[in-house]
Amino acid sequence: MEEEEIMWKLDSNSVESATIGRVMSTLLSSRPRKLQEAIFRFGSNPHQTSVSSSDESLWFLNKYVTDAVEKKDSLDQILVPMIESSLKYRGRKHSNQPMIILNWLFQEKLLCKALVTSLATMISRKEDRYIALGWCTLVRELLEVEITMTQPTKNGVSENYYALLEILCACIPRLTVIMCDGSGLQDGSELPTRLSVAAADCFLALTEALTRKTLLSKVPSRNNASNSVVALSRIAENKVEPVTTSSEASNNVELDWLLWDHLDELIVLVQKLVAWNRKSRPLYAKGLEQVLKWLEEIKSHYGNFPDEHHKCLSLSWKTDKKILKTGVLLLSSCWKHYSRLLHLEDHKISQHYKDLLEQYLSGIQFYTENCTEKRTENGDTTGIETRKFFLNCLSLLLGRFDQQQFDRIMLEYGIEISNALLSQFHSADEDVIEGSFSIFKAAVFKANYSSSQSRSTGTSMMDSVVPSLLDLLNERNVTSKAVVMLVAEYCFINTDGHCLQEILKLLDSPNALQRTNAVDVVRELIRISSDSVHVLSNSMWQDVAKRLLERLADEEPEIRSNTSNLLPMIDPSLIFPSLVHLFYSSDERVCLSASDALIAVLKYHSEKHEVIFMLLDSLSNLTQSLDIPDSSRDKGQGGSMLDFDKVRMLIAEWSKSVKDWKLLIEPLIDKMLAEPSNANIVKFLSHISEHLADNADIVFSRVLLHMKGQELDKSFFARPDSRTCTSNDSDAFTRSLFDRLCPLLIIRLLPLRVFNHLQSRVLYGQCNEVLLHASKNGDIDMNRHDCVATLLMNRAFGKFEFEDVRKLAAELCGRFHPKVLFPIISSQLEHAAESQDILKIKACLFCICTSLVVRGWDPKFCNVLLKVRNSIEKVLLWRSLEGDEVSKAQHGCIDCLALMICAEVQTPESIRNSSTSENIGKMCSRSPTLNYVISQLMHGKHEFMSPPKLNSKTYISESSFPLPFRICMANTLISACQKISDIGREPFAQMTLPHLVHSIEVVRDQEIRAACIQVVFSVVYHVKSAVLPFAPDILEVALKSLREGSEKEKMAGAKLMASLMASEDPILECISEGLLEARSLLSVMSSTDPSPDLRQLCKKLLVCLTSP
Repeated sequence: MEEEEIMWKLDSNSVESATIGRVMSTLLSSRPRKLQEAIFRFGSNPHQTSVSSSDESLWFLNKYVTDAVEKKDSLDQILVPMIESSLKYRGRKHSNQPMIILNWLFQEKLLCKALVTSLATMISRKEDRYIALGWCTLVRELLEVEITMTQPTKNGVSENYYALLEILCACIPRLTVIMCDGSGLQDGSELPTRLSVAAADCFLALTEALTRKTLLSKVPSRNNASNSVVALSRIAENKVEPVTTSSEASNNVELDWLLWDHLDELIVLVQKLVAWNRKSRPLYAKGLEQVLKWLEEIKSHYGNFPDEHHKCLSLSWKTDKKILKTGVLLLSSCWKHYSRLLHLEDHKISQHYKDLLEQYLSGIQFYTENCTEKRTENGDTTGIETRKFFLNCLSLLLGRFDQQQFDRIMLEYGIEISNALLSQFHSADEDVIEGSFSIFKAAVFKANYSSSQSRSTGTSMMDSVVPSLLDLLNERNVTSKAVVMLVAEYCFINTDGHCLQEILKLLDSPNALQRTNAVDVVRELIRISSDSVHVLSNSMWQDVAKRLLERLADEEPEIRSNTSNLLPMIDPSLIFPSLVHLFYSSDERVCLSASDALIAVLKYHSEKHEVIFMLLDSLSNLTQSLDIPDSSRDKGQGGSMLDFDKVRMLIAEWSKSVKDWKLLIEPLIDKMLAEPSNANIVKFLSHISEHLADNADIVFSRVLLHMKGQELDKSFFARPDSRTCTSNDSDAFTRSLFDRLCPLLIIRLLPLRVFNHLQSRVLYGQCNEVLLHASKNGDIDMNRHDCVATLLMNRAFGKFEFEDVRKLAAELCGRFHPKVLFPIISSQLEHAAESQDILKIKACLFCICTSLVVRGWDPKFCNVLLKVRNSIEKVLLWRSLEGDEVSKAQHGCIDCLALMICAEVQTPESIRNSSTSENIGKMCSRSPTLNYVISQLMHGKHEFMSPPKLNSKTYISESSFPLPFRICMANTLISACQKISDIGREPFAQMTLPHLVHSIEVVRDQEIRAACIQVVFSVVYHVKSAVLPFAPDILEVALKSLREGSEKEKMAGAKLMASLMASEDPILECISEGLLEARSLLSVMSSTDPSPDLRQLCKKLLVCLTSP
C-alpha cells in the first residue's frame, strides 16, 4: 500500500508540473488585453476543471501558488517561465504579460511576500548565467512597471511596493558581485559583459526606486524651468522638505536608510561604470568621476557617525544623528537624479532630453547669476554645490549620446551651452572649472559637423568663444589652466592657424602672465599633436619654434625655464642652428638658457644619432660663420674656432642619459669617416671615448671596413724609392690625406685598455694572426689578415704612405699589447737596419717609444728588447751628416734608448731599492739598457758595470768603437735626464752619477770626458735634489775640469758649476766649503783664461758667488 501511495504521489506531481507548465505557457502567450480581461472576470466560475481558457489558467495558477505558499513549496516553476519570457521578449511592445500576472498575484499580500522572497533568493540559488540575465531583466521591469488596466482593479505592485523594495534590497550585494565578475580586459580597457550590464542597470533601478518618493510628478517644461531649478537646487543643497502623510514619511525614512546602508555598493557601481566608459565615452566617464568623488565625500563626511541601527549612549548622539540624517537625505535626494542618468540601457531618456537639458542649463545660469561663492558659517559655499550638481548632470546627459545625437544637440543648443559654461570659468572652485572644461571641450571640439551648413555653424560657434577664452589668459589661476587646454585644442583643429597666431602674439606681450600662459598653450598644443595622427603644418611649427627661441631671452626666469623644457618636444631640425648660435651668445642669460635647452633636447633624443648630427653640423656651420661673438672664439686659433670646452658640459650631461650606445656609435663613426676633415666630430668623439671603448668591436669593425676599401694613389709620389709627395697643394692630395688619417684618428681616441683584448678578432685576428703570419722579409701580408693590427702596421711600414699617416699609424701600433708588438717590431727593425730602410726604422722606433711611454717596462720582454738594442746599435754606427736622414734616424735611436732607460729605472723594484747604496749593483742589473749605455760611453764596449770606487784612478781600456757612437751614448743619457719622471730621479741619479764621476777621472779621451761632464751637468740640472749625496764629488769634478781640462772640459765644467750654484739650499749647504776654492779659481780664470766665452762665464759665476 505504501509503495502504491508513493507512486500515486509521484504521478500526481508529474501531472501537476506538466499542467502548471501549460498554464504558464498559455498565460504568457496571451495578449495583454485578453489577459487583463480574464483577471477582471476571475472568480465568476471557480468550479471549472479544465484548463482550456485564460480564465481557467488563472484559476489553476492561483490555486497552485496558494497551495505552494501554504506548503512552503518552491515557486520556481512559476517564476522561471516569467524570467525566460521577460528575457525573450525584452524591449518589445505588448510584452508585459509577466508584469500583469505578478501585479494580479501581488494583490494578496501573503502571495506577494512569498513570490518576492522566492524571486530574491533565486539570484543566489541559481548559478545559471541565462537565468541571472533574465532575473535582472524581470526585476528591473517590475521596479519600473507602469500598468494600465482596462478594467478597475487593484494595483498589487504599487500597494506592496515598499515591502517589495525591502526584500529585493537584499540582492544588492549579489548584483555587485555579478557586476564585478562580469568585467573583462580588451586592448587595455575594461569592458562589461551582457550580464554585468544587466546587473548594473538592475542595481540602478533598485536604488532609484528607493528614492522614488521625492520624484517630481512630471519633468518640468521650459516655461516652468525656474521652479524646477529651485526644486533641484534645494535637493543638491540638502534643503528638501517632502510633503507626505505620516505613514508615507515613515516608509520614506526607511527607504532612505536602506539606500544609505548600500553606500559602499554604490561607490563600487560607479567605479565600474567609470572603468567601462572611460575609453568609449570620455565626457560621460568624466561625469561619473565627479559623481564618484561626491559619493566618496559623502562617505568621508557622514560615514563616521553611528546610524539608527548602531545607537550609542554618547551625549552627542542627537547632534550626530541630525548630521547623519542630513547625509542620508542628501544621498537620497541627489541619487534619484544621478541614477536616472547612469543606466547603460535606457531608451526613454532620449524622449525628453530637451527638457532635462534646458532644466540643467537654467539651473547653471540661475545660480551663477544669483549666488556668490562666499562661504557660510558652517563652511559651505552657497551655490557652488548646486552648480556642481547641475554640471555633473549635464556631463552625464550629453556624454551618453552617440555622435549623431550629439551633433544634433550642438546645432540646436551649442551657443547656449558654451555661453553657460564660459561663465563658470570665472569660478574659484576647481571642481566647477574642471566639470565645465570637460563639457566645454566636448561641446565645442567633439562635434562632427558633416554638412556644410552645420560646419559653418560649428566654426562660427568656436570662433565666437575664442576671444572670450583668450581674455581669461591674463591671470594665473585655475581658470587659466583650463583655458590653456581648451585654446590649445582649438589651435590644433583650427587649420587656418589664426588662433595659433594670436597665441604667438601673446608670447611677445608685455604682461608676463600672458606670456607664461601662452607658453603653456604651446606646451599643451605639442602634447596634443604628439598623441594624434594629425600634425600641424611645417610653417606652423616653424613659427612656434622661432617664437619659443626668442623666449630664451625673456626677463622672467620661469618663462626661460619653461621654454628650455619645451624645446625638446619640437622637431630638432627647426631649432638646432639658432639654438647653437644662442648657446654662444655674449649675453650670459641667453647663453645659460640655451645651454639648458640644448641639454634637454639632447637628453630627450638621447639615442637618436640624427640629433647629434644636427648639433655637430650646427657647430661646423657656426665655426664658418662671420657672426660668431668675439668672446666665444678660441683666441689661440686666431678667432677661427669655437670654444669646444663649452660643448663638453653638454656632452657629459647627455651621455648620462644614453642607455644603448650601440645605436649611436656606428652612425657616429660613419659620419666621421664621411667627413674626415671635421674637427668638431673628433672633439665630440674624444669626450665619449670611454663609451667607445666599451663598444670597441663596433668601432674597430667600422674602421676596418673603411680602411679595407681605401686605395692610395701612388701618383702622389714622384719616385717609388723617394716616398716623397710632390702634390702637397692639390685638393686630391688633401682629401686623400684626410681620408687615410680619419680612421687612425678614431682609433687614437680609444683608451689603452681596448688594445689589451688579445682575443679580439677584429683587432688582432683569430689566434693573433698578425703575429703568426708576419712574412720573412718583415712585411705584413694585407691579403691574408683582415684585422686592424695588420692594416695599421701596413700603413706604418708600407713603402708608399703619407708621412703624417705613417707617424700616426706607428704611434697606434705602439699601443698594441707587448705580446703582439715586440716580436713583430723587433723583426721589422732588424730587417730595416739590414736594408737601411730609414723610414721603416723611424716608424719602428716610434712604435717602441710609444709602447715604453704608455705601458712602461716589462722584464718579460728583455730578450726581445735586446734584439731591438742590437738593431739600434747598427744604426748608430752608420756614418751620418748633420741634418741628413741617417742622423734623424740616429736621433730616434737615441730617444728610444733613453726611454728604455727611463722605463727601467721607473719600475717599482728600482724605486724601492734606491733607498740604500748597497743596492746600486742590484739596481744596475735590473737596468740593462742603462748599464749598456754607460759601458759603451766609458769603454766603447758592453760589459757589466759594477759600482765604481770614486777615488780609484785606474784608467780603463777603450775599444775601437768610433767616437761618434760613444757621443751618441752620452746624448742618450742627456735625453734620459730630460725624460725621466719625478719618481725615477733618485734611482737614476744613484745608478748614473757614480759611474759618470768615476769615468771623468779615468777616461783618457778628452772628448769623452767633456761629454761625461756635459751628462753630469744635465743630471744636476734635471734631476735636482736627487744629486744631493753626490754633490761634493760633482763639485770636485767641476773644479778639476776648470783647472786641468781641455777647452771643452773647462766650458762643460763651468756650466756644471753654474748648475750646482743654482741648486736647492740643501745642495748649496753640502758644497759650501768647496765654493771658497771655486771662488778663487773663478777669479783667476775670469782674467787669465784665453777663451773669451769662458772668461765671460766665469765672471758671471764669480758675481753670483760674491753678491750678498
